[in-house]
Amino acid sequence: MVDTSKEEAPAATQEVGDIEGEPKKLKYPRAIPFIISNEFCERFNYYGMRTVLVLYLTRKLDFDDDTATVLYHTFTTLVYFMCVIGAIIADSWLGKFRTILYLSIVYTIGSGCITLGAIPTWDLDARAMTIAGLLLIAFGSGGIKPCVAAFGGEQFKLPEQAKYLALFFSMFYFAVNSGSFVSTMVTPILREDVKCFDDDDCFPLAFGVPGVLMVISIIIFIIGKPLYKISAPAGNMFVKVSKCIWTAIRTRSREKSINPREHWLDYSEKRWGRQLVDETRILLNVLKLYIPLPVFWALFDQQGSRWTFQATRMDGDLGFWTIKPDQMQVINPLLILVFIPLYEVAFYPLLSLIGIRRPLQKLTLGGIFAGLAFVISTIVEIQLESTYAVMPKAGEAQLRIFNGMPCDYRIQSNIPEHADFTLKSMSMFEEKYLNVKGSATYTYTLSSTGPGPNCAVAEEQRTFVVDEEKQLSYFIRKQDSGISLLRYEDDTEKSSKGYPVFRVLGNTATNRTVVFRDIDSSDAFDRHKNGSYVYDRVESYPSDYEIYVDGELTLTYTMRLGGVYAFIVSDTDGMSTTPIIVTEPNSVNMLWLIPQYVVMTLGEVMYSITGLEFSFTQAPESMKSVLQGCWQLTVAVGNLIVVIVAEAKIFDEQKWEFVLFAVLMFVDMGLFSILAWRYKQIPLKNYDEEDDPNATLPIDQKEESGLDNPVFKKSDE
Repeated sequence: MVDTSKEEAPAATQEVGDIEGEPKKLKYPRAIPFIISNEFCERFNYYGMRTVLVLYLTRKLDFDDDTATVLYHTFTTLVYFMCVIGAIIADSWLGKFRTILYLSIVYTIGSGCITLGAIPTWDLDARAMTIAGLLLIAFGSGGIKPCVAAFGGEQFKLPEQAKYLALFFSMFYFAVNSGSFVSTMVTPILREDVKCFDDDDCFPLAFGVPGVLMVISIIIFIIGKPLYKISAPAGNMFVKVSKCIWTAIRTRSREKSINPREHWLDYSEKRWGRQLVDETRILLNVLKLYIPLPVFWALFDQQGSRWTFQATRMDGDLGFWTIKPDQMQVINPLLILVFIPLYEVAFYPLLSLIGIRRPLQKLTLGGIFAGLAFVISTIVEIQLESTYAVMPKAGEAQLRIFNGMPCDYRIQSNIPEHADFTLKSMSMFEEKYLNVKGSATYTYTLSSTGPGPNCAVAEEQRTFVVDEEKQLSYFIRKQDSGISLLRYEDDTEKSSKGYPVFRVLGNTATNRTVVFRDIDSSDAFDRHKNGSYVYDRVESYPSDYEIYVDGELTLTYTMRLGGVYAFIVSDTDGMSTTPIIVTEPNSVNMLWLIPQYVVMTLGEVMYSITGLEFSFTQAPESMKSVLQGCWQLTVAVGNLIVVIVAEAKIFDEQKWEFVLFAVLMFVDMGLFSILAWRYKQIPLKNYDEEDDPNATLPIDQKEESGLDNPVFKKSDE
């Protein structure tokens, strides 16, 4: 919750008369650059960490996509719930300055926990360190979120510096989005393009750099202290409203039959006064419109979870540059900076031509845009499905045969629809849809179709054995007398990390050594030595590789994002390495995600800014901070919806989950339209303390700092 309180300006900023008694123009508060810089660094930390979070949870902590999504949105939920707690702490006990300072330290400790946990050589419990770090960051970030902008607003004297205040919120908003934009660009580069601790990436650096920015933000904030106007805690209106409602509920339960009142809140008038009762009633009237709002945030915040996972299943290669999956999130802050002025000069005038002029109409349209964005993401997901590996389901099994010999073989079998087929040299046969209950055994005979001693094979009857819901593979390789077929359980599913995956199949002498060398980094790693023939799946970085066998270059090959490969290394007819694509690499370009990001951002600008502007104009001055807190809570509840859906695991396919959210958004906006149509503004009366001694005044006049300025949109993001 963003508190909107302000205090009288200190003597240094009071308006004083010159020699002729004319007032001097008040100077722009010198404290503002420190507050703006502090906000930039803090937002860099928050968005930088959050940008790479889901990939860290899946790639390093080995959580599956659903669990990572739950953790990501649970964290976001806690951040926005903590906004209310932070506002209460600031207004009731510590004041804004000390709340920002103390919770920033907590915030920094949380960033340090995640960074230290990500260092593999320290042998810490990375999962525990990450969870602890996220809890501390949620408490710190959420706690200071409602305080920083309000603290900046307190530095101005109103109404004399109203224009300066508007400029401050513009600068503040720019700092928020600039921090988001820069960190969303930089941290994926630090994560993927830098290698540290013998890993192919560097998550400690991706978390550490934002953590350092958080330390810098504290230093900047402390340096500016001599210039700040620091107000003492003056009581929290959120607490007063809660007590007013609770008093009304308790009193009504006791007095409903003997003391009927016009409105249920009237039962708290004796305790809290007519003014607070009436203003709370107005507040609740506005909050009815908030009931559908969480669904929008459920969709919006999936940019950092489900949409990022979607990007890992796509191809980021642009020829001159490779987009990283988490870098796609940079589109949102970039478009925000572009769309804000465009809305004022172009979009809103065009909407007015078709009759969309009122705030609630614009808010409804913003929600519809969010639903359309998920329709687009569903279409993209349908296109992606054609590139996914086919996995065996209940009642199915898969069979693959890899021929590592320099000759073709004729296979005659009782495999359905494959009674007689030829398996080419250095190639693969596969059947993805075998109807199997439990297990099945197929007989076959193998005969060579080529001359030479290496191709000779006795025509004897053999068997293939497959199991339900499993992928079984056979590798044909040479043996001292003839050939042998090695059986192993395969896995052709793409890596959840988006990386290419490969397996080496060795048709060589036992003392051969296979080395893959990344051409771009010259890193080398052994994958085949000391007598094995079928090796475990290995995740690798998408790049160009040179493959050496016993020091001899046998192949140069490019492994792409999402591909699953088998490399047959053979010395039966000269040393050679042959690649086989088992699962096609990602082929849909990440640029196809841009339309859904554009439509979502169009909806965000219209939904969020218009919603805040409308709410603040409808609420009494003393209730604006309460309303801001309730707005933050809608974000928290929205993320909670995602947690519930992800944890329920309703759908096996991602496209149906996207459809669910799109339909939910459209239904939600239908409900909102009904609420908006029935909404009637309750006029606020003028109260005179002498006429109404029980009237509760707003908290000394501290709710007039101007945070209802619509420019203030994204300080809560």
